[in-house]
Amino acid sequence: MQKKDRSTLKILIDADGCPVVDVTIDIARENGLECVILCDTSHVFEREWARTIMVSKGADSVDFKLVNLLSPGDIVVTQDYGLAAMCLARGALPLSQNGMLYHNGNIDGLLMARHEAKKIRNAGGRLKGNSKRTKEQDVAFAEMLKKLLAGEVLF
Repeated sequence: MQKKDRSTLKILIDADGCPVVDVTIDIARENGLECVILCDTSHVFEREWARTIMVSKGADSVDFKLVNLLSPGDIVVTQDYGLAAMCLARGALPLSQNGMLYHNGNIDGLLMARHEAKKIRNAGGRLKGNSKRTKEQDVAFAEMLKKLLAGEVLF
């Protein structure tokens, strides 16, 4: 992927349920980058150094707004595999809240796993939920975001 001009680079955050909003904003501020928080009306995010865009509640309303705002090379923080796939199609760099980069080599498998999990739930099955967030996950996220911004990660 071609490196984007830093003067136009944005970091967009799919903020609904995102535990790394503040970490992301801190790193954006350290690097003098625009940071945009997107959320629906059931969440309120007002932070210094970030612009907040609130959209009405609705299935995927935040996702579609975010995709329409991004440019190739922008970084998107999300835990939503479907949104990550749309961002990849638009040339953005999606990053999970745990520091995993979504890319063309892993997105199909992630989407398939999500589909299979939904089938199990729809059939009345139960799946183990996520474990409690750890400090190590926050560190992994921050390290990967910094590497992305430094141009140290290529895929």
